[in-house]
Amino acid sequence: MDTNTNLDRTPGTGRTSEQTDALIALLDLGDELPGAAGLRARSYELLGLAPGAAIADVGCGAGRAVGEMAGRGARPVGVDLDERMIEVAGRRWPAADFRVAGAYALPFADGELSGYRAEKLYHILDDPARAVAEARRVLAPGGRIVLIGQDWDTYVVDSDDAALTRAIVHARADLVTGPRVARRHRNLLLDAGFTDVTVEVHTWVLTGAAAVPVLADLAERARSAGSISAAQAEAWLTEQRERGRRDRLFLALPLFVAAATRP
Repeated sequence: MDTNTNLDRTPGTGRTSEQTDALIALLDLGDELPGAAGLRARSYELLGLAPGAAIADVGCGAGRAVGEMAGRGARPVGVDLDERMIEVAGRRWPAADFRVAGAYALPFADGELSGYRAEKLYHILDDPARAVAEARRVLAPGGRIVLIGQDWDTYVVDSDDAALTRAIVHARADLVTGPRVARRHRNLLLDAGFTDVTVEVHTWVLTGAAAVPVLADLAERARSAGSISAAQAEAWLTEQRERGRRDRLFLALPLFVAAATRP
């Protein structure tokens, strides 16, 4: 993370506006990957999305899911702690409702919502159990919760250097607050008293040059952390670029979708 103190930082996140914009670009890339739209649609099915349903999309980012749920007739509210995210979301989806708030203190009354959705959020939380408790508070009896996240230890990358690939993947995981929280989603929901808990795995498989920016981010994060050298990062990424050029790149990323009912 850039530590330049001359840059404005978004309150509550520690990010500069430039870092938030870079994150938005990465999220946009993820939203366009094969299978991403289908995964979002599946999350709406698991929510039991219905016209007029009051839904919170917590950690909404630039607001794509909020816009899609609104287009299906629901009444979604996008919530994010990053003011810059909310600003961008509001510009992209001007008819939707977006609010600055965190996962531990949602701007809703007890039992106000029929649905709660969080995608790519819980891995940055220092207390996911507290977030699940807050989700239960704002959900009405019978309300649905859907959590979507990746396990950061399970990037599957074909490479000529398996040891270096493992080092890069694990170094990136070690930079995340809760890299393995997705494998805990089911137990978090059970421990909070939710019922009808289910878990699905949706695996994105990427085989073209479009996946190179994802791999470049992995290598750069590992290099910045000092886990690999600049030469190692460049050699690994050069191989992946060449694989992409020859249509021999392979990246698989499992995403875990947990859903449950508030009793």
